[in-house]
Amino acid sequence: MPDGISVKAHLELKGRVNDVWFRRAVLALNALISLLALLNVFGQRPSTDTTGSAAATLSVYSPDRVRGGLLFTTRFTIEAYRSLKTPTLILDPGWVEGMQVNSITPQPRSESSDNGQIVLQLDAIPAGTKAVYFMEFQVNPTNVGRRSQNVRLTAKGRQALRIDRDITVLP
Repeated sequence: MPDGISVKAHLELKGRVNDVWFRRAVLALNALISLLALLNVFGQRPSTDTTGSAAATLSVYSPDRVRGGLLFTTRFTIEAYRSLKTPTLILDPGWVEGMQVNSITPQPRSESSDNGQIVLQLDAIPAGTKAVYFMEFQVNPTNVGRRSQNVRLTAKGRQALRIDRDITVLP
């Protein structure tokens, strides 16, 4: 046996936390964290935000909480009650801040930016039809915090609809 090691103290676990309640508390904390994760407290379950007018309805189906490194998809649905000749989706900078846009399907007519906002010029939407656009994102692992992800739908340069939403990025 090497010098300085006491077999008796080692076998009797002297100097260690030997309280059964401490071990049970640690196990209960692990179980609580697992339960909260199962209930999607830390997850990315999507929700739907909808607004409408006499001309159209805009719906955004996207998670409002995500974790770094994960992939998620957002669905924008525009239902036109009147013909929308030049519809444009304008997204707040929070949509791409600390995120990577992997794809937009179908491709908008044009993509640009205006004062930090993402401007997606869409194809015309005839009255009585729906247009559905999907954006796939990946959250950068160092992107933590809360930011605005507002969406505006304009037609002929006039704001038709607006959805105010936020996203929280968990570590």
